[in-house]
Parts: sequence; C-alpha cells; structure tokens
Amino acid sequence: MKPFEFITAVDEHQALAAAARAKFLAGGTTLVDLMKLHVEQPAALVDINALPLDEVEELPDGGVRVGGMVRNSDMAKHPLIRGRYPLLAEAIVSGASPQLRNMATTGGNLLQRTRCYYFRDTALPCNKREPGSGCGAFHGYNRIHAVLGGSEHCIATHPSDMCVALAALDAVVRVRGRGRERSIRFADFHVLPGDRPEREHALEPDELIVAVDIPSTPFAVRSAYVKIRDRASYAFALASAAVALDVRDGAIHQARIALGGIATKPWRAHEAEAMLIGKRVDPGVYRAAADAALRGAVPRRHNAFKIELAKRTLVRALTRVGAMA
Repeated sequence: MKPFEFITAVDEHQALAAAARAKFLAGGTTLVDLMKLHVEQPAALVDINALPLDEVEELPDGGVRVGGMVRNSDMAKHPLIRGRYPLLAEAIVSGASPQLRNMATTGGNLLQRTRCYYFRDTALPCNKREPGSGCGAFHGYNRIHAVLGGSEHCIATHPSDMCVALAALDAVVRVRGRGRERSIRFADFHVLPGDRPEREHALEPDELIVAVDIPSTPFAVRSAYVKIRDRASYAFALASAAVALDVRDGAIHQARIALGGIATKPWRAHEAEAMLIGKRVDPGVYRAAADAALRGAVPRRHNAFKIELAKRTLVRALTRVGAMA
C-alpha cells in the first residue's frame, strides 16, 4: 500500500472540498482491499463516518429513504425494509459475511468494484484498471464473467447483491456535490463498459452519495431474492434474481425483475416483465419469461453454463413469489 493523506471530515462541506483529489472512506470493505493490491492508489482518503447519513426513514409518499452511510446489516433488519421490500433484505443478507455487512455502507455497496481476477491482479491485463491494456478475460479463463452487457473491452460482472434488488425496485440515488444536488435513476447510475470500462457509474468526481430513495411499491411485499453460488456462504453470485409480482385472481398485473451475477451492471429484465403481464401464474409462463430475459446473452468459452443457470434461477424466484399470491 502506498502512502496517502488521511482526512477526517467533520461535516459534508469538508468532505466535498477534498473530494476531487481523494477517495471517500466509509466501511472500507472494498477500497482498503484494493489499496492493498495496488489496484486503487489514492493520494488521499476522506473518512466520512462522522457525516449524519445513517438514517432509514419513511417518505411522505410511502417510499423509504436510506442514508448513504447506513450499514448493510442495519438496512437488512430495519422494519421498513423487511416489511415493505423483503427482496432487498434477502439480497443484503445473502452477501458477504456478518462482519462485512456490519461495516459496509449503502453508498459503498453501490460503488463496489468487480471481483474479476484480471482486474484485481496488477500483473494481468485489464482495461478497467489500466485502459488500453486489453481484457484478459475475453480470451482467457472467464467462468465468472458476464453474458449480458459486455463489450470487446470488458466482460467483468458487477458483484453486488443489494444493487440487484434496488434495480428491481426502481430506486433513485441522491447525490450531492459542491453547491448542487441531483437525483439519478438507478437504471442510469451504473453504466455499461462500452469502450470506456474504467467508467463504472454516473457520479462526478466531486459528488457524494447521500441517500437512496426506494419508491412506494405495495406489491413488493410479495417478493424474493434467489442467489446461486459455488458455496453456501461468503461467495459472489454465479446467477441471482430479484423478483416482485402483483398477482390478482391468478393473473400477473405487474412484475419487477432484475438479475445479478451475469451482467456488467445490475440487470433489469424488462423483456421478461413485459412477457409476464396479463399471464396466469404458471411454470410455462415463467420459463418463457426467463428465455426472454436471456435472449441477448453472449456466452464465452467458460461461462456458457450461466445462461441456463440464470434462467433456472429466475424460474425458481418467480415460482416462489407466485406461490405467495
């Protein structure tokens, strides 16, 4: 780890003043690891743990606002989250370990970086870490890599479980810079790699995530998060599905679906949602929706299995939620 300046921010103004030349430090569960690997080498760190951004509160319209510094474990167990958005609580609990969830924050989770082994090993080529150096995974060992949203420059998967659930819930990310504040739709927050894989999100260098707003979605009380991985705990998803269904009299009126572990960003499956609307709850319908969700998948040498795995994961999630009606 290279030497760096350490700044303890006593308020938001001080944090934002240093943002352009520094990295924000919250839980540090990703950043510190990457600094040890020399993947991240910031000149300065700004400790933002003193900022008052650690509340979960109900909004006037029935939605919920989660502060950017809320710890993952606190969000997962909060009554508003557990009661209104079970898929989000399930997604958080399925990630990392209890110790890491006690440290990790909302904002940090949104900015979590890929677990691609080419990205994390500075001896290997990676366009995300070093633009123009090449993508080692493209023709190398790519079992854990993306089948959706990739480009010739990058096929690294997005690692977060929480973000998959937030994508399904149409969350909004509230950010603040010096003298300005704006909201970013969750669908627009993470960006596809294209020819600039080093750019992973829509934040400006001097902006801070202050909260995530989750809209009121009454039917999300019937929801689930299903995650398939190599081992039962502390493993990243090979495929995952976040699902919420509005079922009335045996027919699907609304659907929210997002997929994880298979794409370069949390993947909203709009095609699958459209296919479900107006259909009866039925295994055949679920399978057709899963086929639609993966229609654009591009397999590589070692990860073709993910396509069928993702379909089965989505069918399992839809079956589980459909049975709640």
